[in-house]
Amino acid sequence: MPRLSKRFSSFPAYPLAHIPGRKKALIEAGVDVIDLGAGDADLAPPAGAVSALQRAAEVPAMQRYGFGLGLVRYREAVAAWMHTRFGQRVDPITEVVPLLGSKEGLAHIAFAFAGPGDVAIIPDPAYQAYLGGTLLSDATPYVYALRPRTNFLVDLDEIPADVLSRARILYLNYPNNPTAAIAPRDYLERVVEVCRERDILLVYDNAYSEMGFDGYVPPSIFEIDGAREVAIEFHSLSKTYNMTGWRCGWAVAKPEIATALAKVKAFTDTGQYMGIQAAGVAAIESWAEFVPQNVAVFQSRRDAAVAAFRAHGFAVEVPRATMYLWMPLPEGIASAAFADRLREDAGVIVLPGSGFGAGGEGFFRISFIQSEARIAEAAQRAGAVLNAMLKELA
Repeated sequence: MPRLSKRFSSFPAYPLAHIPGRKKALIEAGVDVIDLGAGDADLAPPAGAVSALQRAAEVPAMQRYGFGLGLVRYREAVAAWMHTRFGQRVDPITEVVPLLGSKEGLAHIAFAFAGPGDVAIIPDPAYQAYLGGTLLSDATPYVYALRPRTNFLVDLDEIPADVLSRARILYLNYPNNPTAAIAPRDYLERVVEVCRERDILLVYDNAYSEMGFDGYVPPSIFEIDGAREVAIEFHSLSKTYNMTGWRCGWAVAKPEIATALAKVKAFTDTGQYMGIQAAGVAAIESWAEFVPQNVAVFQSRRDAAVAAFRAHGFAVEVPRATMYLWMPLPEGIASAAFADRLREDAGVIVLPGSGFGAGGEGFFRISFIQSEARIAEAAQRAGAVLNAMLKELA
């Protein structure tokens, strides 16, 4: 066996890696499994996106390399949506980067802006692409624990001066996965100010920009004065349009930043299938009709989840955005132990907080990816498992 690299050996286990196998085994054993783990809803994508993909499959030109340019209509649809949704004018050719889902772009951006001796500030818990990109670029991750005392915000005033002096990248994600936290405007203003002062690239993961509830409308980072100088913003069709498996997203930034990401991608992929980008155009153009209806489903599921988990003994904050509940566990109950017990004894899949990083210990996450009735059943089973574990501690 050839020797593995030091870089590879620095990777932690990926939090979702073992779950599909265990889920398959439980189902084959006859267990009624309720999966509330991955953010992968059981809802349909826009009908227009499906039709567009079907039509594209019959067009020979669509089967050829897209390269980095891809389908120009896709870039134009992204630019038009950024203006409609956020009031931001971006050049579709020089300021939009089509992505194979936002995940790869979030990881690849570090290759262009960080290296040995540099620091990337990473929230913890967080989407593991941030850490992956940092480690792959041989930069040093500085992990900041997201805890209730800061409302799950990264407080830059708490980061040591020597870390800030070496920081090249700050990863932020609001509305946040997994905590469902949102960022006030004055907080974002302060972050942009610090990044401009210290010449730090602000990597803003805005995958949940369309999943706001109760009148909350998440902003673009570019709505903050000065952000265009230091930020790159990532979007995805995955959650907004129920298109997780399609792997279709984009990044927006000023030309100098966008070009750097595009150059990295030129060495790692040859562009997305243009048929999927054609479907992406149809999805984006359905935004005004499709998204409000889709978000209403998630809000109904949120309300059902809050009521059900509260009824079965869990402390639940009502999230104003995302498709998740981030729930604390009683002291003495480890998140991985609870998630494993819940899966194996009750057939309910949730994600332990520790799977998103050490800062997530003491919490677990559920996703609104099943019907209200299935979520309620999962909450009842989770309450029974928690009570059994508490009795064993007594």
